[in-house]
Amino acid sequence: MEIKQTIDNAREKFNKAFEHFEAELKKLRTGRAHPNMLDGIMVEAYGTPTPIIQVATVTAPEAQLLQVSPFDPNNLEAITTAIRDDQSLGFNPIDDGRIIRVPIPALTEDRRRDIAKQLGGKGEDANISMRQARHDALKEADQLKKDKSLSDDDYKHLQNQLDEMIQEYKHKIDQASKAKEEEILTI
Repeated sequence: MEIKQTIDNAREKFNKAFEHFEAELKKLRTGRAHPNMLDGIMVEAYGTPTPIIQVATVTAPEAQLLQVSPFDPNNLEAITTAIRDDQSLGFNPIDDGRIIRVPIPALTEDRRRDIAKQLGGKGEDANISMRQARHDALKEADQLKKDKSLSDDDYKHLQNQLDEMIQEYKHKIDQASKAKEEEILTI
């Protein structure tokens, strides 16, 4: 019973690491406008840093344009400033007093390579999270082994299952990374 629970806990942590990785991929620019590109933006609204999705609606009406419609027009300037201040995006938003238009500039070859490097870092972060989850599961199994609740054979079986799971998730991350890199480097 404890083995199954340890495996289930590890799988849940692996899933969370992979889901976080996928969410991070959506934030990377590919040259086409996508509403998720602004997900990491924090807006100073009502004296508190707030995620942009809680103060505005972000849409992509065209391939090279994002449109941000604030729920409260008083936050227009704060949203514009927050988008402009995020140097990793390199956007220059334009507000017309009602909505904010964010033109998506074409990516230069150097910028594409920089984004591809960021992609590699995000993949490595996901792999580190999964190795930590594996380490935690093995630590839990070590304790069960010391308490004589787990035999040597069961411990080895658990170790093998964890190794198989981590390989499965690494493969998923590699596939997602390759697809995103291809999307980034395609002009």
